[in-house]
Amino acid sequence: MKLSQYPVYAQSALLALVLALVGYLVIRWAALELDAAILFALGLLLGGLVVPLLTRTPTPEAIPTTTLYVGNLPYRANEASVRTLFENFGQVLSVRLMKDKQTGKRRGFGFVEMPTEAALAAQQALNDSEFQQRTLKVREANERKDEEEASDQAQP
Repeated sequence: MKLSQYPVYAQSALLALVLALVGYLVIRWAALELDAAILFALGLLLGGLVVPLLTRTPTPEAIPTTTLYVGNLPYRANEASVRTLFENFGQVLSVRLMKDKQTGKRRGFGFVEMPTEAALAAQQALNDSEFQQRTLKVREANERKDEEEASDQAQP
C-alpha cells in the first residue's frame, strides 16, 4: 500500500499526525518538562513544516493523456459546451477549437485532451453521435507535423 495513491490532503493529514506523535515522543524523550498538549502542538508544528516536503501532487506529465480530434462540430459550439460534453466521460485537461486566421470564425473542428482511459471511453461513445444537430467524428489526433517537414515536402 503506497501513501502516494491517496489524495494529497489525506497524505498531509496522516503525515502531520505521525510527525506530531513523533515530535511528542522525541521531546518527551529529551526529558523536557512541558505539558503534553504543548508537546503535541510542537510536534504538529514540526509536522506542518516537514509535510510539504514529503508530499507531492501528481504532475500532469505523470498521467498518460490522449488528444482527441473532434470533427464536424457545429460552428456555434464553444469550448465550454464541448468541455461539458466530454466531461461526462472523465476529466478534460484542455479543449482547443480551431478558428480561421482571417475571419476569426470557428472552423468546425477541435481537439480535446483527456486521460487515456477517459479519452477511449469518450471516443467510443461520441464518435458518430449527434451534438447540436451535427454528427460528430471523434478520433485520436495525429501528431502535428513540424513546419520544417511541411516545407521540405512542399519543395520538389
